[in-house]
Amino acid sequence: MAKWHAYGRCKTRLSKNIGKISSANVQRKMTEHTVLVARSLEKKGLIDISLAISGLGFKKSKRWSDELGIKDFNLQGKGCLGEKMRRQILLNKRSGLYKKMKNIILIGTDLPDFCHIDLLNTLQKLKTNDLILGPSNDGGYWLIAFSERLLSTNLYLPFINIKWRKENVLQQTINNFSSMVLKYDFLQSKIDIDTISDIEKRE
Repeated sequence: MAKWHAYGRCKTRLSKNIGKISSANVQRKMTEHTVLVARSLEKKGLIDISLAISGLGFKKSKRWSDELGIKDFNLQGKGCLGEKMRRQILLNKRSGLYKKMKNIILIGTDLPDFCHIDLLNTLQKLKTNDLILGPSNDGGYWLIAFSERLLSTNLYLPFINIKWRKENVLQQTINNFSSMVLKYDFLQSKIDIDTISDIEKRE
């Protein structure tokens, strides 16, 4: 899930402290880092990548995707974060990628600490769990992964009635599955970079 690093339209909270140009560069660097990590596993045949882009039209999204070395991409479209993630699940389930890889992993691009071990751990945990979550410092999550079994059920369930940008998004997501017999697990907690204080916490 990637946002185009447009001047003045990304990392707006961070830009108040470091400026619009610097915050756009931070966004660009973190996106490139996330893609580089994911591509290292794609080259080994462990995953296939689909880039979900916001902030650009189709032609420019294709150009950016090509520059990043990713063949498959979709536009995120309109709506809240939950609607955008659900849309990506549906689009990828219809694509040829899903015929090869039955699980789906959604990752944000605000993580300078993201590494290939995070993806390897996710793949391993999906063998015995239905849902994997990577908790973030703001009460949300930097990764959410679904097993094939879970993806065959109601895809509205993970994202309904969630108050995004609140401090308990992760818990709200888990609560949505309370009616199901579900096995889930967590990855290591990480810091999403949205403000200057997030950067200071890593030092």
